[in-house]
Amino acid sequence: MAELSQADLVYSPRSVQLWNVLVNWLDFFYRFFLKILRVDAHHHSLLSTSPSTKDGFKPLSVLDLPKSETESPVSIEIASERTSTDGQVSTIQKLTVVLDLDETLVSAYETSSIPTALRTQAIEAGLKWFELECVSSTKECNGKPKTSHVTVFERPGLHEFLEQLSQFAHLILFTAALEDYARPIVDRIDTKRVLNHRLYRPSTISTQYRDHVKDLLCVSKNMCRTVIVDNNPYCFLLQPLNGIPCESFSAEQPNDTQLLDVVLPLLKQLSEEEDVRLALYDRFHMPEWFEKQGIPRSCWTSSSQILNFIC
Repeated sequence: MAELSQADLVYSPRSVQLWNVLVNWLDFFYRFFLKILRVDAHHHSLLSTSPSTKDGFKPLSVLDLPKSETESPVSIEIASERTSTDGQVSTIQKLTVVLDLDETLVSAYETSSIPTALRTQAIEAGLKWFELECVSSTKECNGKPKTSHVTVFERPGLHEFLEQLSQFAHLILFTAALEDYARPIVDRIDTKRVLNHRLYRPSTISTQYRDHVKDLLCVSKNMCRTVIVDNNPYCFLLQPLNGIPCESFSAEQPNDTQLLDVVLPLLKQLSEEEDVRLALYDRFHMPEWFEKQGIPRSCWTSSSQILNFIC
């Protein structure tokens, strides 16, 4: 059989049509993929003001963490800090709840960089939101204060959560964000003035494992009755038994129910516990989790929280 030359090859109109359709589809998927990348790149643009987690960390979920049915490979003994002068059991001290801000209570974006589609979707879905102007103490090149325009989305149930929580707990807002950025946001969400105290980035500390760590000893000396709710567990690595690792919140989650359906019931339960660390350890086993991340047990020990691990 003679070999076909280039001149012998004939392309039918149908073949050409199919080829054009294939090229158009490939071009469509390529543009769609680029659009996704652009949205992802702009997502949470304010992480420069509030330190982000590193190493591809995926925040833990209260719902996803299973309760241990079997005996833990690590037993834990916690020194009690409760005192009594007459030998009787003393009244339980009011619970102190430390609340994170970004991605825990709200989700904030620099207004100029938030994708239009994301903004529209969140508003149409019913998320409460507001815009504000944050004036920084940092000066621009012309000597004027640096100003940022911020769009803030409130986590569903935020105000009801704060109001109900304030009825049985002492509330402290502790954020690793800068005060110039965070203070006006907190002013807007704390409409009933239920937050007893506010702490910003200067109150955090740096460790050899993470920066901007929140040492709970600066808000309370009684770790038996202190809890922190934060979407980033590394923030409470000094007191792993006092943390509730909640799910991160963003404007893409208008149907989120974490505050009222998960966190609030857990805090109500903890308000009746003599030592919240026992209940939180049974629920989350955070010491083992931190150990898997390469953070040794010596980092967790402090003068007010003595942990004795027996393998």
